[in-house]
Amino acid sequence: MARTLPPLNWFRAFESAARNLSFTAAADEIGMTQSAVSQQVKSLETRLGVLLFERKARGLALTDHGRRLLPQVDTALATLTSATGAFVADQTSDLLTVSASISVIQWVIAPMLPEFTKCHPDVVLRLIGAVWPDEFTQTAADVEIRFGSRKQAGFDAELLGSDRLIALKAPNLKGKIENLPLIEAVGTSDGWKPWAVAADVAPLSPSLFVDSYGPALQIAIYGNGACLVHKLLATAPMQQGLIEQAHQVSIAANESYFLTVKSKTKAALAFRDWIVASVSGDDTAGSSRKQAGFQPGDLCDLPG
Repeated sequence: MARTLPPLNWFRAFESAARNLSFTAAADEIGMTQSAVSQQVKSLETRLGVLLFERKARGLALTDHGRRLLPQVDTALATLTSATGAFVADQTSDLLTVSASISVIQWVIAPMLPEFTKCHPDVVLRLIGAVWPDEFTQTAADVEIRFGSRKQAGFDAELLGSDRLIALKAPNLKGKIENLPLIEAVGTSDGWKPWAVAADVAPLSPSLFVDSYGPALQIAIYGNGACLVHKLLATAPMQQGLIEQAHQVSIAANESYFLTVKSKTKAALAFRDWIVASVSGDDTAGSSRKQAGFQPGDLCDLPG
């Protein structure tokens, strides 16, 4: 007899929304739009004939039905993750799994990746998008890059780059920053308000809101306004001329990116040494290495 189960994506959307108590956070975590997550959860509720969430002005709250379903869904997803991960691990002894946010994968790791693969051609790299603690736990990665405070990251974690926020805009976008549309990443504890104080300008009012730094940066590159993002993410697009500083003032970030080696394999330690050396100095790292005569292969000789 065939099993008639709701689509797996419905359960994934429910689990993420239940864990975060936010459709927006769930959307960022699993790479969907907020409306898509909301619709998938609604479809699951309709299929089950019960409400899983109470929709409130300040977020979500699980109903009794939702609280009863969550641990079962969580266990099922963890089982699937573990089962499929075992097959992938069997394919190669040189598999290196790195968990990081999509923003870090897109803007930090990807631009520099040819350098790492040239140094370590035998390493098979698996990059997994992860944001929230439970997501990292499920991936069982060899290396984790988490966004948060030092306390959240743990004192064995290593800060990547600097902990500064800078204002950026597309090169073809002209005018003072006070007169430009402003993009704000609402999924962080920082924003334009403290930046305006540091820059000694009148209070600024963002007109476009996104849930993380990565989309803010991408939207700014297309000329839609100025964004305030973590310096680590800005390194590659600034070097490529896709974006430039909109103002010389930068501010300290309350949250940053931290790397932790969870499995001290040769590949994991090599990746750690490579990325730490590559992002040292943030946007000046590439130019300073060139001035010092470094070539991409030079980072192959780092210890570890």
